[in-house]
Amino acid sequence: MYRIQILPKTLHFKQPAGTSRGIYTTRKVWYVILSSDEYPERKGWGECAPLPQLSCDDLPNYEEILTAACREVEANGYIHKEALRPYPSILFGLETAFRHYEQQSVALWNTPFSRGEAGIPINGLIWMGNYERMLEQIRNKMETGFRCIKLKIGAIHFEEELDLLAFIRKHFSAEEVELRVDANGAFQPDTALEKLKRLAELDIHSIEQPIRAGQWEEMAWLCAVSPLPIALDEELIGINSPDQKRKLLETIRPQYIILKPSLHGAMCGSEEWIREAERLQTGWWITSALESNIGLNAIAQWCATFQNPLPQGLGTGALFTDNIEMPLEIRKDCLWFKPEEKNLLIRE
Repeated sequence: MYRIQILPKTLHFKQPAGTSRGIYTTRKVWYVILSSDEYPERKGWGECAPLPQLSCDDLPNYEEILTAACREVEANGYIHKEALRPYPSILFGLETAFRHYEQQSVALWNTPFSRGEAGIPINGLIWMGNYERMLEQIRNKMETGFRCIKLKIGAIHFEEELDLLAFIRKHFSAEEVELRVDANGAFQPDTALEKLKRLAELDIHSIEQPIRAGQWEEMAWLCAVSPLPIALDEELIGINSPDQKRKLLETIRPQYIILKPSLHGAMCGSEEWIREAERLQTGWWITSALESNIGLNAIAQWCATFQNPLPQGLGTGALFTDNIEMPLEIRKDCLWFKPEEKNLLIRE
């Protein structure tokens, strides 16, 4: 019989993290720790981390729902995945806990990444802030050797954001540094196309979520006429059934989708997105969503099973002052796993 301990944790950011939904200084997560009567010494850790004001399961009674889901697993001996479709962060945490329990290693899948033979290319993330702060971040990422930089835009004047992008382009061509931008829905539908045209002049790889989610007709039109490839992110939140996923992608026809397991259906639900995207020849990549190293490692290990050559969004492991130790490190522009530490005992 399985037992699951729920361990709430408040993580503290080293630096305030600016997003379109405000500035994060702390981050609440819940760890689920799986054990069994048969093997009481074995543990499986997972992380349930809904994002405030964004996740479809960011609910006032979240801890009650999580507790009920864990008690169901204890009673039944398995995860009722269909019942947990509306709660992707809970499903992701339980999936990870079972995988860790079964493998008895934080190398959750056997891949070149988990064997320490290959790193995963990642983008360097530039947080929202004033012009000087964002420019400082850009210089640091470029000096580190990142070949793909992602800027969150929409917080300062659009002309200043164009200046920041032009600064990068003055020093590096599109062949040398790939530029991605994330508008988090900041543009208005009637002015978005003009902004996309100006961004395209700077050889931008793609833009995430140019307009607010839920405007399928407007987003479909933008994807059809934009000179700049569009990637969907927030648009995927709350679209939890296979039929809904198929309908959204067939209606909007984006150039890319961005998958965050905690937000977009856990690992099993994200794989449904990938199958639909590939059927429609839509590109995709995988991103963490401000999880601690427990969640980040699970996402990276799972991501490595696909061998997707695009830079992934997995560079958030060093954000917190009180993170949990995990054998992950960033070397230049790649995330690497240290296999000699794969059997570490996780400690709070």
